[in-house]
Amino acid sequence: MKVAILIASDTRSSGINKEETIPLLQKLINEKGWEVADTCIIPDEIYDMKKKIIYYADTLKVDLIITSGGTGVSERDITPEATRQVIEKEIPGLSDIMRIKSFESVPTSILSRGISGIRGDSLIINLPGNPQGAADSLSIIIGIIPHCIEIMQGKGGHNNGRTY
Repeated sequence: MKVAILIASDTRSSGINKEETIPLLQKLINEKGWEVADTCIIPDEIYDMKKKIIYYADTLKVDLIITSGGTGVSERDITPEATRQVIEKEIPGLSDIMRIKSFESVPTSILSRGISGIRGDSLIINLPGNPQGAADSLSIIIGIIPHCIEIMQGKGGHNNGRTY
């Protein structure tokens, strides 16, 4: 599986703060045997975010696009809005379960507005901007991602004959 990691952060893209999320996410991805096709750090700008997601989905044709950052409630947090403008279908359950499970240890996680959805054959998942929060959130859903992508891409995923 090919994966792209996109960090939305004004302070990290300008070098004010050190980027620590990519290595944590890469570790989880590598443990699954997946390939990181590209990583990028951009400012919290809706046009830049949309352009990069479209590039990853339509040109690089990655299976999974993981974003981190820009999911909070501040004025500059625009990742869900950018994502919503480029996806074809939303998958609320993925983002909901990340918030619910994270709430058990980090109550402020319910302030995350991240969404998940599909563009073409790419699954797009918004993770929180906090490096450990992003890694923990991905860990919650990482086991279901291959099944989701199989179904999206028409490659099976019959789940032992059960339907939901």
